[in-house]
Amino acid sequence: MKVHEYQAKEIFSTYGIPVERHALCHTADGAVAAYHRMGVNRVAIKAQVLTGGRGKAGGVKLANNDRDVYQYAQTILEMTIKGYPVTKILLSEAVNIAAEYYISFTIDRNMRSVTLIMSAAGGMDIEEVARQSPEKIIRCSIDPLIGVPDYLAHKFAFSLFEQAEQANRMATIIQDLYKAFIEKDASLAEINPLVLTPVGTLLAIDAKMVFDDNALYRHPDLQKLSEPTEDEKLEAIAKERGFSYVRMDGEIGCMVNGAGLAMTTMDMIKLYGGNPANFLDIGGSSNPVKVIEAMRLLLDDKKVKVVFINIFGGITRCDDVAIGLLQAFEQIQTDIPIIVRLTGTNGNMGRELLRKNNRFQVAQTMEEATKMAIESLKKESI
Repeated sequence: MKVHEYQAKEIFSTYGIPVERHALCHTADGAVAAYHRMGVNRVAIKAQVLTGGRGKAGGVKLANNDRDVYQYAQTILEMTIKGYPVTKILLSEAVNIAAEYYISFTIDRNMRSVTLIMSAAGGMDIEEVARQSPEKIIRCSIDPLIGVPDYLAHKFAFSLFEQAEQANRMATIIQDLYKAFIEKDASLAEINPLVLTPVGTLLAIDAKMVFDDNALYRHPDLQKLSEPTEDEKLEAIAKERGFSYVRMDGEIGCMVNGAGLAMTTMDMIKLYGGNPANFLDIGGSSNPVKVIEAMRLLLDDKKVKVVFINIFGGITRCDDVAIGLLQAFEQIQTDIPIIVRLTGTNGNMGRELLRKNNRFQVAQTMEEATKMAIESLKKESI
């Protein structure tokens, strides 16, 4: 689960991480009023959306008078950035910057550990820095039994700062950020940039946190911050009904029993020139009710032109699956082509049952079924 910058900064503040003065606003008039309350000369007006690239999209502006604050706030509040409408903005005190740094804690799946990532090239796309100048990236795996005690925090801090005073401040921020990361069950806690001001102060002028969905039950305070997208709402509904669903951008809807087979199905569709509309794993059940719910979820996506049902009958018998499909489609009314690949235990019996119903196009191999799906899609597009 992602949260907005202003929410991440609130969490940072509770852990002692220094942030600039800021105010959340929902209107241009509110932004002007906040500007007056803050009593500063210059402010940054930043769109609050759950996606990156705000600056490149024009969602971050600097202003130093009432008129510009109102105009920029109004313009940003009318924007949509990467499909996310801007409904709120953050008015932040603009600080003088002597240097910018990057610091984050994240999960490194390959190392199976929390990893600290730091760089003196803050304020930039860290992925681009890693590609073009990998020597500027410092990575350190964290032993969960040790964490980040003082000696390690200072060791990390001195890799960026030579002066003891600044290194001490950095060490404290590293420890506080790690504590927030662990205690909040985060998968990412990031400051980019962490700025050094001309007077030697360190401030987190941007903040990002992503939390492990599986741990949210331990954090009701974080659950209240959730703003799921429409696709995320669908994924949650699917999870409640016992299957895994992720919507994508293609036209071929996939219904598969097993996550590995579902991934392979999507790869085959791409291999033969198509685009999958989703990942949908319904598990090993042949329950007609489950098939009906899965089909309705697929057909709610108006981009779906063809449905590809790919079933391998292992413990589940193919004839049971076929009976379940036949019962399900007695209640589903659709003109969309339905391709079924059915193989495994009692595969011949299952395919024969489906072939007696003109509603299905039946295949035995994945290659055959994929080609049938691609050809059906081409006919639908004519």
